[in-house]
Amino acid sequence: MFGPWALPLVRLQRSGLHLLISVAFTALLAVPAWPRELKPETVEAFDLYARATEARIARDLQNGHFLLIDGLPNKDRYEAYAQLRQGQIYIRRECADEQDAPVDIPDGLIHHWLGIVFVPEVTLAQTLAELQDYAAQPDEYAPTVRQAKILEHHGNEFKNYRQLYHKQLITVVIDAEFDDVYHTLNASQATIRSYSTRIAEVADFNQPGEHELPVGNDHGYVWRYYSYYHIEEKDGGVYLQVESVILSRTVPAAFAWLVNPLIRSIARQVLTDLLGETRKAVLDRRAS
Repeated sequence: MFGPWALPLVRLQRSGLHLLISVAFTALLAVPAWPRELKPETVEAFDLYARATEARIARDLQNGHFLLIDGLPNKDRYEAYAQLRQGQIYIRRECADEQDAPVDIPDGLIHHWLGIVFVPEVTLAQTLAELQDYAAQPDEYAPTVRQAKILEHHGNEFKNYRQLYHKQLITVVIDAEFDDVYHTLNASQATIRSYSTRIAEVADFNQPGEHELPVGNDHGYVWRYYSYYHIEEKDGGVYLQVESVILSRTVPAAFAWLVNPLIRSIARQVLTDLLGETRKAVLDRRAS
């Protein structure tokens, strides 16, 4: 149970544009003067953004929109449900507002995406059992999840640890702790609120000198990692909606025009992969 993490990376391609992009990223990663310290005002702004997101989610629930697509116009809603039942993944970028104005994040970037997948012929109970089986995640979500375990479990709250791995131009590994709170609303609906409580970047991965960098004083690939799950059993299966809000470092203005769109596209792809992998894991559990 992990969300997308926005990494300023892109696969090497043969075109001149992709070569330019790879060179730009290599140069950016080599600039020691690029600010990497998580500042208090950045954390404060992220917390405000998260509260605005949660306030919107609460309004959606009050309006009977358990899934985001429930609030779409009739034609769009019917099409979205039909496409999901055909195996497609619904995904879109989100942006939270505070009092109808965008939330400014000084010295930080927000990566906010929402995706939905339909898992046929499974139940809500089977889906929750899969999501709560943290120890199985290194096998089911390899290589993204390298380690996972429950640290504490009290009722519907699971404090857990996951080591997350990503490799494209460079290897990025983080040790992350999360507080996951499950709520069963009724016989067919449940939610999960997942907050990161500690994120540390791992340096010299798989080397004798492997170690964690100081929390909040690293490359800034992932500083905060919040996820909101809505799970609903209907139509002969389960709809799984994941909304993730990720905080990372800023990009120097000279490169922002090039890097920011790529960061967004990578975050989108990682969420798409997560939803597909979760669907497979739930189906495999049902079959076993």
